[in-house]
Amino acid sequence: MKVLVIGGGAREHALCRSLSLDPDVNALYCAPGNAGIADVATLRPVDALDGDAVARLATDLGADLVVVGPEAPLVAGVGDAVRAAGIPVFGPSAEAAQLEGSKAFAKDVMAAAGVPTARSYVCTTPEEVDAALDAFGAPYVVKDDGLAAGKGVVVTEDLAAARAHALGCDRVVIEEFLDGPEVSLFGITDGVTVLPLQPAQDFKRALDGDEGPNTGGMGAYSPLPWADPKLVDEVMASVLQPTVDELRRRGTPFSGLLYAGLAITSRGVRVIEFNARFGDPETQVVLARLCTPLASVLLNAANGTLHTEPPLKWREDAAVTVVIASHNYPDTPRTGDPIEGLVEVAAEDEPEAYVLHAGTRREGDQIVSAGGRVLSVTATGSDLAQARGRAYKAVSRIRLDGSQHRTDIAAKAAGGH
Repeated sequence: MKVLVIGGGAREHALCRSLSLDPDVNALYCAPGNAGIADVATLRPVDALDGDAVARLATDLGADLVVVGPEAPLVAGVGDAVRAAGIPVFGPSAEAAQLEGSKAFAKDVMAAAGVPTARSYVCTTPEEVDAALDAFGAPYVVKDDGLAAGKGVVVTEDLAAARAHALGCDRVVIEEFLDGPEVSLFGITDGVTVLPLQPAQDFKRALDGDEGPNTGGMGAYSPLPWADPKLVDEVMASVLQPTVDELRRRGTPFSGLLYAGLAITSRGVRVIEFNARFGDPETQVVLARLCTPLASVLLNAANGTLHTEPPLKWREDAAVTVVIASHNYPDTPRTGDPIEGLVEVAAEDEPEAYVLHAGTRREGDQIVSAGGRVLSVTATGSDLAQARGRAYKAVSRIRLDGSQHRTDIAAKAAGGH
């Protein structure tokens, strides 16, 4: 099978790594990719937002499957263009991808499907913003309706900050604050059948102790030893399957990866958000634990034959990912800094720990930073404590001037809390 992965972040590196280990995959390409993905896939240049260009590339390569990684190409209709060229695509249509592209659309779908979520208001004027903020009170939860690379959400006790964020958006969703721990659960679907993956927890805030600004994610771990063993079944029945059924009922079936960001509140499970693709950094830890070869699962989802897939098989091992970010992230990051120590990690820690590239590029013989989140280090172990120790040991070997990372990823869970 020839597979083309679209994207160039740590999520795509994790996907390419898994696909490269699949015996059914005899040719693997990534466009545009990054410096690390070049070690496991052949890179091709492409504008990931240009559906016609991606379709031409897939046709020229003779791809049997195209996997669209990031959200922006999905919302832009890249999957539709490739499907129109007769090539199977793992990723939803532009219409179905509005589940992530518009939070107001997602709220409407959830209401129709009876999916539990936070009460909310969609606001487009200062008067509506003020009324909604007053109705819910602090802590204020303000979400840009559109895509914002994981940084469009503000949760704050500061009314002025909440109002300023809201007024900076064309359309905004203001909702009640949800208490309790957050969980991410992915479901692979062909629009009818849903195969759940294992749950993970990520860390959105930039600083230790869940302080600082929201980011695209600073780390993750799986499994969740504190979670109810029935959580996956509950979320399948109350969230994932009803959402897939509602989108099919509307004539916009969702085929691809449905990501549910959840809060386990005192009143039960509530959906915080949906994504229309694998989440980063949760993908890194989830795929690290997956035993089932990935390519056939994604192809069956693309072809509408997911019901033929047996239940997914999982390793008992735990996995932890720690993100290394550039100086000043999540504000405008500094780029172009040399990254050292990658060879040491590969030599000393593989396969228990490995580096997945996100914002990197090659300059001659040197790999340098090229984005906000630069690398993620993923490690496995017999339990979270061992996986966490291996991940941070590998992180300590990597040298990037001015870089930052959280030191508390999975610490509470590894300590039994």
